[in-house]
Amino acid sequence: MKRLVIDVRPGEYLVAKLDPKAPVPPKLLEPEADGLVSVTRTATELSVICPVGGLPEGAEIEAGWRLLTVRGPLAFTLTGIIAALANELAAAGVPLFTLSTFDTDHVLVKETDLTRAVETLRAAGHEIQLPD
Repeated sequence: MKRLVIDVRPGEYLVAKLDPKAPVPPKLLEPEADGLVSVTRTATELSVICPVGGLPEGAEIEAGWRLLTVRGPLAFTLTGIIAALANELAAAGVPLFTLSTFDTDHVLVKETDLTRAVETLRAAGHEIQLPD
């Protein structure tokens, strides 16, 4: 795997589940909103990833995540980026949650595992940029 540049984004994120028929909370998609927001609807859930404080009451929430973003854009022909990061972090016992966007890949790790994740990825040869 080639050396990646990974930015640790500021702030805490959450992963949430709402009823599959629930409307998407409008404030999540406002252009002024800071940070990554991902909304996925399936037949069984409306899944949301967003900065803490971005969801209304009633969601099943798993908070305490930190966002690591692979600096992109990444070509669609590249393979194995998420697999490599997941393998490196799994070998260190770091649970993760991943998602991809058009331009890049993102990995969320628990705040309590952030230091270990950064050390693991640096040891694997990746450049990690921490927030100011």
